[in-house]
Amino acid sequence: MAYLAFDQQGLSTSNVPPAAPRSDATPVARLSALEWSVVAIARNDRLSSLRRPGRLSTALRVVFRQHNPMLADERLEALRRIAVLGWHYGYNVPGSELRRFLAAGFSADHYELLMASISAGRLNQDRAVAA
Repeated sequence: MAYLAFDQQGLSTSNVPPAAPRSDATPVARLSALEWSVVAIARNDRLSSLRRPGRLSTALRVVFRQHNPMLADERLEALRRIAVLGWHYGYNVPGSELRRFLAAGFSADHYELLMASISAGRLNQDRAVAA
């Protein structure tokens, strides 16, 4: 647990400036219904869905009429990829995927919201399996 040392006047003796208070004008991170559905669908995706398919995989997919799990929209694909990693590894995602997620237009607050939701889902899933 972190703490700050305070002097007798109640002021912080640390050289670190205090964090800016969150005002009502500060937007709260939210995901749309479409984005939440991508997260829910990603729950069942395998890690192999993150790799580009080779020629053989593509041919077999055509023969067996399987769908391509990758999304056409780059923003939604970045969300799907980070969600797949979140469902499998929790907060432990590669930095390159996090950079891709942020470059797609999402913020760090979106990442925290997403991972908190996935962590709660993983906890509920573990409880259901244990019962």
